[in-house]
Amino acid sequence: MKILTVLTYYRPHTSGLTIYAERLARAFARRGHDVTVMTSRYDASLPREEHLDGVHVVRVPVLARVSKGVIAPTFGWVATQLVRAHDVVHLHLPQFDAPGVALRARLFGKRAVLTYHCDLELPPGAFNRLVNTVVHFQNHLSARLADHIVTYTRDYADHSPYLSRYLHKLTPILPPVELPEPPAGAVDDFAVRHQVYTRRPVIGMAARFASEKGVEVLLDALPRVLAQFPHAHVLFAGVHENVLGEQAYHDRLIARIRQHEEAGQWTFLGNLDPIQMAAFYRNLDVLTVPSLNSTEAFGLVQIEAMLNGVPCVASDLPGVRQPIQMHRAGLLARTGDAASLAEALVAVLASPDAYRPDPASIRPQYAPDAIAGAYERLLGGLPPAS
Repeated sequence: MKILTVLTYYRPHTSGLTIYAERLARAFARRGHDVTVMTSRYDASLPREEHLDGVHVVRVPVLARVSKGVIAPTFGWVATQLVRAHDVVHLHLPQFDAPGVALRARLFGKRAVLTYHCDLELPPGAFNRLVNTVVHFQNHLSARLADHIVTYTRDYADHSPYLSRYLHKLTPILPPVELPEPPAGAVDDFAVRHQVYTRRPVIGMAARFASEKGVEVLLDALPRVLAQFPHAHVLFAGVHENVLGEQAYHDRLIARIRQHEEAGQWTFLGNLDPIQMAAFYRNLDVLTVPSLNSTEAFGLVQIEAMLNGVPCVASDLPGVRQPIQMHRAGLLARTGDAASLAEALVAVLASPDAYRPDPASIRPQYAPDAIAGAYERLLGGLPPAS
C-alpha cells in the first residue's frame, strides 16, 4: 500500500504523538509499504524533504504560529498532490488541517483513517477558548469524513465526549512502544553522571514541562515522600524550558524546583535520545505520570518504564489508568491529589517487588510490527472507498 501519514508535527519534535507516528511509519515501511509523512516545517532549519528509516518526509513551510498550531499557506496544495498519489490517508488528531485532508481523500476515492491521540485543552484565556472551539469543530468534521477512527483504549473512548459519539466507527489499538537495549556500561555511566547511587530511591517523570502534566502535584507530594525516604531524588526527562505556550506555568513552579535542585532532590535531564531514555528507565525505582486531564490519553512512558522493569504510579484518568490496570505494575492516585500521589509512591517504593512488571509478557502487545499489523487488518476490513 501507499500510505500517507499527515500530522502537524513530526520528528525531531518530541511528544507522545510524534513518537507514536514515527514508530508506526517505520513499522509500515519495514513491512513493505510505501510511506510518506506530510507535516509542517515548524523549524526552518529542517529540510523540506528527506528520507528517514525508509519513510519519505515532506515538510510544508510555516508562515506563522497560532497557539500550538501553525499556518502553512501551501498545505492544501501539497495535500492535494499527495492524497491523489496514495492509497490510504492516515490522519493524527488533534490537527487543524485534518478535515481538508479527509475531504480530499473522499473526493479522490481514498480510504481515510484517523488516530485520535487525546483531547486538546489549551490554557485559560479568551483566545485559547476560541482556538479550542475551532479545533473541536474541526475534529468532529474530520470524524464524519473519515472511514474509521482509532484510539488507544475503549476506556478513553467511553469517557471522551468526542470519541463516544463515533463508537460505531471506532477500533481501539494499543500504541507502538519500543526502546533500544542500552549498550554495555550505559546504565552505570548514567547512574554515576547523575549521582543515582547516592540519591535513592529515584522517582522518574518523563514529559514536556506542561500544565496538563501535573508537575505541581509531584512537587506538592514530594515533602511527604521525603519524610519517608529522605534521600529520594526526582529525575525529570524531557524539555523543561521554552516549551511552547507554557512559559507562565514554568515561571510559576521553577522557584520551588530550584530549592529541590539545590538540595540534591531534583534533576532536569533535558531531552534524551532513545538509548539515553533506556538508561534513564533502568535507573528508576518508580515512574510517575501525575497528569491532570484528558489531554493525556494513555501515557506511553508507562509502557516504556514497564518494559525496563519499572513500576508506575499514575493518575486515575480514563486511558491513563489502563497500563497499570492491564499489567498490574503499580498503583493509581486520585487525579490532582498530592496526598494520594505521595501515598501511592511511598507504597510502591516500600514494596517494589509487589509491583514489578513482567517485560516479557508486555513487550509483544506493543511491538510496532504487531501494531502495524493491526492497522493492516483494520484497513483490509474497510469497504472500498466510494
